[in-house]
Amino acid sequence: MTREAGRGTIEMTIAMLISGTIGWFVLMSGQSVQNVVFWRCAFGAMALFAICGALGYLRWGIVTRRQLAIAVLGGVAIVANWLLLFAAYPKSSISIATTVYNTQPFMLVGLGALFLGEKITMEKLGWLALAFGGMVLIVQAKPGGGMTGDDYAMGVLLALGAAFFYALAAFAAKWLKGVPPHLVALVHVLTGVVMLAPFADFQALPTGQGWALLATMGLIHTGLMYILLYGAIQRLPTHLTGALSFIYPVASILVDRLAFGHLLQPSQILGMALIFAAVAGMNFGLKFWRAARPARTS
Repeated sequence: MTREAGRGTIEMTIAMLISGTIGWFVLMSGQSVQNVVFWRCAFGAMALFAICGALGYLRWGIVTRRQLAIAVLGGVAIVANWLLLFAAYPKSSISIATTVYNTQPFMLVGLGALFLGEKITMEKLGWLALAFGGMVLIVQAKPGGGMTGDDYAMGVLLALGAAFFYALAAFAAKWLKGVPPHLVALVHVLTGVVMLAPFADFQALPTGQGWALLATMGLIHTGLMYILLYGAIQRLPTHLTGALSFIYPVASILVDRLAFGHLLQPSQILGMALIFAAVAGMNFGLKFWRAARPARTS
């Protein structure tokens, strides 16, 4: 492994570990979902504004009006994604919500087929079917940790909605090639501040510990994480980036178990394994099945 790849691996690993802990911060903050996302965007904007300024990205002409409009639309999608995912945590658990959320690649494939004319191969359909089977196992499992059946099902649906909006944001990013990713992230969080300011409850401000949790989500889970993630993406080959991205759901599952004691049902574990296998197959372009070899003739 080259020095650049080694540095990228460390950056990607830290970024995914940071991402894996965000569920704990959301639940421990004691704030409504709207407040959590608003303050994440506000603190994240502070961090990313400083970063973009230091990198020389805050100047006229670096983006066109069309690119800015697309980035804003992507920001609307990414903020909707955060709202739905954070709302899913207390209903279906961090573990289940994060696993279901990681079906985003299949949503992106569907959007590509609908709007870009990209071909859906039999291999992709096979991995999609496997992921769907995993989803069925998760949905039909008995919820644990005091969650009711209705809440559990709603949590799964919210996580699916979050995955869809993340895919929309990623889809929008296809039209932003050449735009500094840190600047795109800044537009996203500024869009979130404007979107959620009318809905944030400024009468229910957090205590000292609550402020620390919200600031951490903005400065660390948004500002620092973006720096590490984009640095890693620039240094690593795609297959290694895809492999290291699985640290995120695994870390979330461990946090959920250690912090909240959530025990997974056997069918949930099997369903999660099927989804992970399907996403891995999609990321690495693996064959879902092998064609039979023709019989040898003597």
